[in-house]
Amino acid sequence: MNSANCSHSRREFLVKTGIAALAGVLPVGLKAEEPEKKKEPIIDIHQHIHYHARTDEQMIAHQEAMGATTTILLPAGRPVNSASTHQGVSNGLQAQVGGNAETYLFAKEHKKNYKFGACAVPDAPDAIYELEKYLKLGAIIIGELKFGVDCDSPEMHKIYQLAQEYNVPVLMHWQHGMYNYGYDRFYKILERYPRVTFIGHAQTWWANVDKDHLDQTVLYPKGKITHGGLTDRYLSDYPNMYGDLSAGSGLNALTRDEEHAKWFLEKHQDKLVYGSDCADIEGTVASGNCSGADDIAAIRRCSNTKQIERKLLYENAKKMFKL
Repeated sequence: MNSANCSHSRREFLVKTGIAALAGVLPVGLKAEEPEKKKEPIIDIHQHIHYHARTDEQMIAHQEAMGATTTILLPAGRPVNSASTHQGVSNGLQAQVGGNAETYLFAKEHKKNYKFGACAVPDAPDAIYELEKYLKLGAIIIGELKFGVDCDSPEMHKIYQLAQEYNVPVLMHWQHGMYNYGYDRFYKILERYPRVTFIGHAQTWWANVDKDHLDQTVLYPKGKITHGGLTDRYLSDYPNMYGDLSAGSGLNALTRDEEHAKWFLEKHQDKLVYGSDCADIEGTVASGNCSGADDIAAIRRCSNTKQIERKLLYENAKKMFKL
């Protein structure tokens, strides 16, 4: 055997023994050329601190269990006994939610994964001052606006004008007879403030995906959905109208008629964003209590393509909030 062949054989031996040694330290079933896949990011645009007395540690664990990599925390306005809070009933967004200061301080301390919004009771004398204070500190959204006011009241117009000035979205909780009155005439606001991004959320918003939804007192309707409800028309006709898929109301709209949900998500794939808005401490489908985790599962199940899924869980929010 010549020296070239000896050298070649030695290289083969070293390569083979190296591969064998590597195989001995790799986990069973994992090949060297197949690194473990990184989890896909999820942006949760709707979560709260102290939600029904949940601790900060429980909330962080909940978000991690759901797979949320960025979370936007929506505060409550300061406690006020007024008509818009139903004499205090809806203080803390009727859920013991933390206020602006608490939310801001938490987000500042956990800025890698958390952003924050600003909120104020619309008819409070210092509402605009309070909102502007936190917008100047870096709030990226106004909301959640969950108050007993007409959507076209003078107080709300001031908030829309502030949102326009600071170029931030406004998230509104629509609940017939309780929060944000006048859903059927909200198109006038959309037309008057074309540069403001509005995000619809909650029972009345999601019930009205159905063209046949006539009894507005029914907040969680069941059964098949007829295309062309008021919510569908708002999303279709107004570039500045978006939808928040969060909470039991969003989940109900997806799961009551999944054939409609597939059509709806495809049609409005660029106008919908994922939020959890759930108060449990588990953050998993297995718990049976987490609407946020169930919502993620429903979005994945009802998205006709992987591209649609990624838009809903990540890309639309990333673009909207410039994250």
